[in-house]
Amino acid sequence: MKILHVITDLHTGGAEIMLCNLLSATERKRFDPIVISLISRGTLGLRIQALGVPIFVLGMTSGWLLPHAVWCLAKLVRLVQPDIIHGWMYHGNLAASLAGAVSRNGAKVLWSIHNSLHDLTKEKRMTSALIHLGATLSVFPDRIIYVSGVSLKQHEELGYSPRRSFVLPNGFDCERFKPSTSARFRIRRSLRLADDAFLIGSVGRYHPMKDHDNFLGAAGRLAVRRPNVHFVMVGQGVDQTNYDLMKTIRNLKLDGRVHLLGLRANMPEIFAGFDIFSSSSLGEAFPVVIGEAMACGVPCVVTNVGDSARIVGDTGKVVPPKDPDALADAMLKLMELPAEERRKLGQKARERIGGHYSLDRIVGDYEKLYLDIATH
Repeated sequence: MKILHVITDLHTGGAEIMLCNLLSATERKRFDPIVISLISRGTLGLRIQALGVPIFVLGMTSGWLLPHAVWCLAKLVRLVQPDIIHGWMYHGNLAASLAGAVSRNGAKVLWSIHNSLHDLTKEKRMTSALIHLGATLSVFPDRIIYVSGVSLKQHEELGYSPRRSFVLPNGFDCERFKPSTSARFRIRRSLRLADDAFLIGSVGRYHPMKDHDNFLGAAGRLAVRRPNVHFVMVGQGVDQTNYDLMKTIRNLKLDGRVHLLGLRANMPEIFAGFDIFSSSSLGEAFPVVIGEAMACGVPCVVTNVGDSARIVGDTGKVVPPKDPDALADAMLKLMELPAEERRKLGQKARERIGGHYSLDRIVGDYEKLYLDIATH
């Protein structure tokens, strides 16, 4: 069965990582995956190619290239003749529906939505317009997957069709993301910190919804109370060239206590080096980074947005968004636990991910969905 995945881009992000994970574990004797990226190969293209999955790039870097991209998309769909066209994110979903319309063999169309709708004013104008257009077009796909229950509810309130929609969460590779004592030492030495330095991590691209100011506000409150705590921030745009971040760090007197690593490829090792992981977002659907940290045996402090609290369960702390005092207090409570208790809490977090969100289980659900769609 040929599955054509259509995604906006292949830069590092929650949906993009889930696509990579899905491709890595898909039963290739039954399913033949192909990927179309509307913009570029991004940071994950080589990883997908290494799996032996063909990638086609349409190069839609501007609106002027739209007619050519549409022509290329139609040509590829007729060449590949997929059984199912699986769209990823808003642009990919729209392109998947267009591809389904020009398909000569009646390919079934599946949308997957990985966003929450906390505040559309924080989205790009084109993305916001596509979200609203999606509500009108949502009666046409054969299925709509939402990565979280919160996301499903928000989109249906906006006008998305409830017909054939359901929730399918992200899955995590607990063999790739796992605890590592050696990783703990390596990250501290790379940052020129003492082996017993306490590290609190944050991972996410620089975007208003990630609310890095909330994390840094909590860091400022905690740093004056615990001299051995350091804060590691990872993600696209989260580096020393970011003027706003650097200004906030200076204003909070956090120079030397906050380490900006930018975009990194070795995320399993970085997560395993943290003592605590924190997600400080003001809006999420199903944050991949929380599950990856938990799989590495790292207890988490998260804001109560999207399905974050559901993921963490009783293995970490959940606080209101936009409240750096509450975030700092929750971090401090985990810091004050004896090291062995914190380790056991991290192990419990890892077991929760393996029990509820293992990659094999989620990929199995996707494969059942593909077979169900193809036979109806």
